[in-house]
Formats: sequence, C-alpha cells, structure tokens
Amino acid sequence: MEGISVTLVDLEGRTYKCKFCKTPLALADELVSKAFHCRNGKAYLFNNAANIKVGTLEERMMLSGMHTVADIFCCRCGQIVGWKFVAAHEKSQKYKEGKFVLERGMIVDGDESEFNIDTHPTRSDAEDK
Repeated sequence: MEGISVTLVDLEGRTYKCKFCKTPLALADELVSKAFHCRNGKAYLFNNAANIKVGTLEERMMLSGMHTVADIFCCRCGQIVGWKFVAAHEKSQKYKEGKFVLERGMIVDGDESEFNIDTHPTRSDAEDK
C-alpha cells in the first residue's frame, strides 16, 4: 500500500487496534460480545468498526448457520482482521446483521498497547497536584 494516502478516522476513547500497525479499528464501547470464535481462536463482535476495507461478499457456513459475510481488512496495512455480517439466513441470528467481528489474534486493546499506564480514570491530572 506504499504511496497510497489513507485518511484514518480518529476514535475517541479506549480502542481495539490492528496488531500489526496499531491503527484504531473499534471502540471498546461498541463491543457486543467476546464469546465469538473463528478458525484461529477467539473473536469479538462489535456494533461498528472503523479504518477498515470491506472485501467481497460470500456465503459462509458457521457454527451458528449460514451467513452472508465479507472479510474486513485494516485500511492502513491491508491485514485481514475479521469479517462483517451482512445477512443471517436464520431468524435467531439476525441480530448479527451489520455487525463486525474482529479476530482476537489480529487486534490489541488499550490494556495491551505500549501506551498503557496504570491510570485511574476517575481522577484528573489536576487532582494529583
């Protein structure tokens, strides 16, 4: 992707980032479930994702049934980071439609980044003085 200018969406708050280039992909506030699984292990379901490119639609059989999905890629480094649920074929799975799955092995969260400091979110810098 050298030579291509990418405009990133700046996410405010605790984020989940691409493991490879640290691009913010989703806000922790958008996390729906940590109980998802993928071929490579755990995965997280989010209401929204940012700084991604959506791939080609395909039908994919999953543990919960047939779904129409599209792989999602980090817009900065091009690494596949998960998939988007476009359509669920079973009524009980319709809640997934329009949501995004990020594979746990492809992301790091705010608690695991190199910027993590033991902070107290209810205190401001002014209170320390």
